[in-house]
This record gives sequence, C-alpha cells and structure tokens, in this order.
Amino acid sequence: MTDPLPTRPTPGRLFSRGSYLEATRITALLRRETVGGVLLIIGAVIALVWANTPWSAAYETLRDTRVGPSSLHLDLTLGTWAADGLLAIFFFVVGLELKREFVAGDLREPRRAVLPVAAAVGGMIVPAVLFVLVNLRSGDGALRGWAIPTATDIAFALAVLAVISTHLPTALRTFLLTLAVVDDLLAIAVIAVFYTSTLAVVPLLLALVPLAVFGFLVQRRIRSWWLLLPLALVTWVLMHESGVHATVAGVLLAFTVPVVRSQAAGGPDAGPGMAEHLEHRIRPISAGFAVPVFAFFAAGVTVGGFSGLADSLTDPVAIGIVVGLVAGKTIGITLATWLVSRFTRAQLDESLGWPDVVGLAMLAGIGFTVSLLIGALAYGEGSLRDEHVKVGVLVGTLTAALLASVILRLRDRRYRRIAAEESVDADADGVPDVYQRPSAES
Repeated sequence: MTDPLPTRPTPGRLFSRGSYLEATRITALLRRETVGGVLLIIGAVIALVWANTPWSAAYETLRDTRVGPSSLHLDLTLGTWAADGLLAIFFFVVGLELKREFVAGDLREPRRAVLPVAAAVGGMIVPAVLFVLVNLRSGDGALRGWAIPTATDIAFALAVLAVISTHLPTALRTFLLTLAVVDDLLAIAVIAVFYTSTLAVVPLLLALVPLAVFGFLVQRRIRSWWLLLPLALVTWVLMHESGVHATVAGVLLAFTVPVVRSQAAGGPDAGPGMAEHLEHRIRPISAGFAVPVFAFFAAGVTVGGFSGLADSLTDPVAIGIVVGLVAGKTIGITLATWLVSRFTRAQLDESLGWPDVVGLAMLAGIGFTVSLLIGALAYGEGSLRDEHVKVGVLVGTLTAALLASVILRLRDRRYRRIAAEESVDADADGVPDVYQRPSAES
C-alpha cells in the first residue's frame, strides 16, 4: 500500500510541493494570467504588423494623439497614457499578489521565500552586468538602458508555459509566478530610483495624503468605488506630477490593502481581507485591457524588412538586451538557485532535475511589458534608440521563449510518462488520485 501523500511542503527541499490550497490557488491564477498573456501577444502582433504596412502613419498618428487637461500637465499621448496610466493598474495587481504571497501564501515562511527572492535578484544583476559589458564603449548614453533586460513579463511567460506544459510540477509554476512578481517589484524600485530625472517634493508629499486615506478605508473594508477610485486617481496624478513614474502609485496603493482579516480567537471577522476582493475585480481589467492595450501602443516598431532588422541589431544596445534576456536571465537565475542549494541546507527536490531550473530560468528571459517601459524612459519615447530597444526586446523575448519551449517541452514529456506510470500504480493500489505526486502535478 502506498504511503499517504503529505499535505505540507517538504522541509529543506527547493521547489517542493506547496500546500494543497496554495496549489489550487496558483492553478486558478495561472489560468487567468494565461488568457491575459494571449491577449498581450495578440495586441503586440497587431501593432507590429500595422507598423510595417503602408498604413503605418495611421498607427503613429493614433499612438501620438494627445488627450487630457493641459492645466494639470496631463495632455499626454495615448501611448504615454498606456505606459503611465494603464500599467499603474497592472502594477496594482502585481502589488496585491506580492503582498498576498508574503503575508498569507506559502512564501510567508522565510525559508521558502529566500529562493524566489534570490533568483529574482540574480536574474536582474547578471543581465544588467552583461548589458553594461556589451555597451561599455558605446558612449552616447547607451548605458542608461542597463535595466532593460532585467524584467520578466509575467503574463507573456505564463502564456508560453501554458502552451508548452501540462505536466510540469506545480512548484515550478509557483516559482515562476513568484519570481516574476518579485522581479517586477524590483524593476519598479529601479524605475523610481534610477529613472526619475526630476523630483518635485511637494506633489510627492501631497500624494501621501490620498494614499493614507485610501489605506484607512480599505483597512475598514470600505468597498465604495465612488470613494476609492477618486483617491487612487488623485494619488496617481500627484505621483505623476512629482516626477516619479506614475506606476509606482499602483504598487503603493496595493501595499495598503489588507490581505487577511483579524484571526483573533477565530472570530467572525476572520478570513480573507480586501486584497482578494480588489484583485478579483481589477485583475480582469489589467489582464484583459490594460496590458494588451499597452502592448499595442508599445510594440509598434517599423522594422523595415530584413535589412532594417539587421541594422537595428547592429546597435550595441539591442545586442546587450538580447544577450541580457537570453543568457543573463538563464545564468543569473540558475546560478542564484545553485548558490542557495550550495550554501544552505536546502536541496533540489528529488522529483526535479537541474534541466527544469535551466528551462524555467530561460523562460524568465521573456521580457516585454516592463522592458519596453524602461527603454522608453532610458532613451526617450519614439527616439531612434527606443526603436532599437523594441527590436532587441522582441528578438530577445522570442529567442528565450523558443529555447525555453524546447527544454521544457522535453521535460514535460518526461513528467507525462511519470504521471501515467503513477496513475497505473495508484489504480493498482486503490489509492484515489486526488492530489498527484510532485513529479506528476499538472
């Protein structure tokens, strides 16, 4: 008779299976992110095709159309509204997910949180170093784009993972999601610190007022949109006026939202906090509208055929981005994971192999949303170098996706065979297949 399956993570194991409730939550979350990733890809493809047709001028006119009140310095182009406004919604959801992971998820345990955090840091440092090495003698402000290849696109990466994988262990998928969330948070910190050219202190301090009121209301579980939405908008406007990138407002607003209610004595107020309610409401807007629209306005680069593509890739900035996304992410995340296993008592779970880690690290080289945003901030939206950034991000992302697909597809076949064998064994032993073993989780 097979031993009963554990319901808690295995101590000292990297990528060990999480709790059943956490696995169920992550699975549902992945399904929603996958849909958003598909819409993101569709938006990017439409923009890329349109920008390389005889009607490309119409695309540029649409992207550069200005709307908004000039008295508030909000007469922005539609492309800027997408980057500054819609991505604030995206980062609000990212902030909610990150807080939930570290407050109520399996990663509230420091020993389980250290791996994705270390991997995210490694996955940012190595790509940045490789980019700097490639552009060390380029001059002309090329080094300003050092942070472009450091970000992972959650929706894009999860969409690719969903297409190529059905039997990879849930722990790997959870790791990718958490890694990407931490990665995006670090990227926002980089944007706030390194890509804020001017800082207006008064608007920044004033932004704390609506932010504090918003936090007070959500702590009291006030769900009135006519109160919360204006406060969020005022916080965003003041953050925009301060010179700090306005998407930072989304993260700060999310961090004020409680994840759990009081658990004291198991009283009637115990249970999920406002974060679950707001995430349920906002995530469809983020994944189904905000990110795809941003991709549509950001990805429309005129390549100019094969020769134009080749010319763009001769720019050391584009080369550095491709090298950083493809090689830097793979080396950084894999190396950080190995260092955690080497210098702590944690070991790779016995059901996994290092090819799984390499494939997942390579998949994290899919950098799109935040990479394009940082490129525009580094070199100026619409500049020639920004166009080269877009080419580099697209080529690096597609290369990383294809290479990761090959590795993970081969690993998926292995886990599919193991799942089939264990299913036969479970039927023979009379053990119901309710919660599959780590090596066969789907």
